[in-house]
Amino acid sequence: MPFRSGIHFLQLPGPTNVPERILRAMSKPTIDHRGPEFKEFGAKILKELKDVFQASEYVFVYPASGSGSWESGLVNTLSAGDKVLRFDAGFFSEMWGLVATRLGLEVQVAPWDWRLPVDPAALVKLLTADPNHEIKAVLIVHNETATGVVTDIPAIRRAMDDVGHPALLMVDAVSSACAMEYRHDDWGVDVTICGSQKGFMLPPGLSFCAVSSKALEVHRSTKGFRSYWDWTDQMTFEETGYFPYTPATNLLYGLEEALKMLREEGLQNTHARHARLGEATRRAVEAWGLQNFCSDPSAVSAAATSVLMPEGTDANLVRTICLEKFDMSLGGGLGRLNGEVFRIGHLGDVNDLMISGTLCGVEMALSIAGVPHQSGGVGAALEFLASQ
Repeated sequence: MPFRSGIHFLQLPGPTNVPERILRAMSKPTIDHRGPEFKEFGAKILKELKDVFQASEYVFVYPASGSGSWESGLVNTLSAGDKVLRFDAGFFSEMWGLVATRLGLEVQVAPWDWRLPVDPAALVKLLTADPNHEIKAVLIVHNETATGVVTDIPAIRRAMDDVGHPALLMVDAVSSACAMEYRHDDWGVDVTICGSQKGFMLPPGLSFCAVSSKALEVHRSTKGFRSYWDWTDQMTFEETGYFPYTPATNLLYGLEEALKMLREEGLQNTHARHARLGEATRRAVEAWGLQNFCSDPSAVSAAATSVLMPEGTDANLVRTICLEKFDMSLGGGLGRLNGEVFRIGHLGDVNDLMISGTLCGVEMALSIAGVPHQSGGVGAALEFLASQ
């Protein structure tokens, strides 16, 4: 690749841009993770994470990707042979279900349209058809990163309560936390899964698992094979501010700085910024004459927009042009969407000019790739941003 001046535009829905102040924080010398300085440091971070997730019980932190917390939630509350329910609502719903299958769980898959959020009424029908309560957990992805579709978690919880079904509600909030409103306790979530490399603005390598008192009660009576992921070990050590294994200390330094940045902006302001940049992106897509993959306007994502390509065109060609000609990375279509969509991330440490530059690169790439579209998408986005 020829020499590139300026910065690389990392406009993925994750990993996202890591701010310089977080990189500097991570460069501090590693300290003794069993010493008194770490005890105070660890306790502070764990308390502040509860504020972000709006969780009153424990938030467990693992040196892992979000996939690690997928496994953590499953092995701590379920045993081999237990049944879990998931909707075929996107690539990450598929992957979470695959993890469950590999752990020996029975996964009931409800067919679904990837372009739509999960309908609580459909969940009611499925749970009503389970009078013996064989379904032990419902797995829902809040913001499906592959499709840009958001499911209404409070409505999902109400559906479960209306039926009176005792299954645990497990929610993947990997790409929604910090980008849009999320309330673990108020929404009645039992297990919330998250990772560090998206709204938290960190490199990959930390995963988070917020749990409810109900999930903890189930955990205490669940027998199964677990060691590294065991919540009992986590609880025992967290009460002292330490971790039951060697923690990723320098990533935790970065997390401390990320939490400080979120406090400085204010979570509501952070959510509003993401929603605004998402709206600007969608206006550009509409002006180009292209489609947002999410076909429900009430379920669009504030974290990422998946753009559906016209028939006979290749999303990967647009992405290749963006990378090779403009030094910009866009997300590709995952699973069955490979080549059909490209994904624009407006997640994490992103501002107006960054998203404007991103949309400029996309509009130029569409022209170079010969994708049928109208000009003016960038102008529509700029007009919206300038009016706010």
